[in-house]
Amino acid sequence: MSADTPTCEAWAPDECEGSPHCPPRCPRFVDKIGDTWTIEPAGAADRDALSAMYRDFDPDERAQGLPPLGEDRIDSWLDGLLADGCNFVARSGDRVVGHSAYVASDDAEPELAVFVHQEFQGRGIGTELCRHLIATAAAADRDALVLEVEPANRRAIAVYEKLGFERVEERSADEPLRRSLSFEMRLSLSDPLARGTQNPPIVGD
Repeated sequence: MSADTPTCEAWAPDECEGSPHCPPRCPRFVDKIGDTWTIEPAGAADRDALSAMYRDFDPDERAQGLPPLGEDRIDSWLDGLLADGCNFVARSGDRVVGHSAYVASDDAEPELAVFVHQEFQGRGIGTELCRHLIATAAAADRDALVLEVEPANRRAIAVYEKLGFERVEERSADEPLRRSLSFEMRLSLSDPLARGTQNPPIVGD
């Protein structure tokens, strides 16, 4: 890695020990079928690619009303996330296929959300996006990350539990503005699983 090159030009995960210039987590990621992705911080320059991903997002994959439907609502929602949150994207070339964020970025216990385009689910991309948020929040001395998930979303729950999140509170569908029964999960960033997300590739998680 050099000052002019944000990611490594040559990389083997079983040999990479990291460097003082690396971010909290290595941006290179190889998914379950062997495709290579870059996981990197998202900013205003990524807005159009993110908007395109969400416009093509399967409505059946939405959770708790997110992502919103309709171009104007998507763009307004993204503007808020990019302004107030810590955001990462999974990309290959110019295409963005995944997005994770925690909001607000300066909260002691910000809320995490992650979305992966339906064509690329089941490949570990969402899990890796979450690990980048965890590593970044831990490096920024946040206390914990929290999230909300529906009981029926078993695949997501399994991922969150693998990452170290624990169930802490059930929320009724009768509460104002709540669409369905859900529960909150929390990950203390002092947990060894959270700290392990900052390990160099040679060590692993």
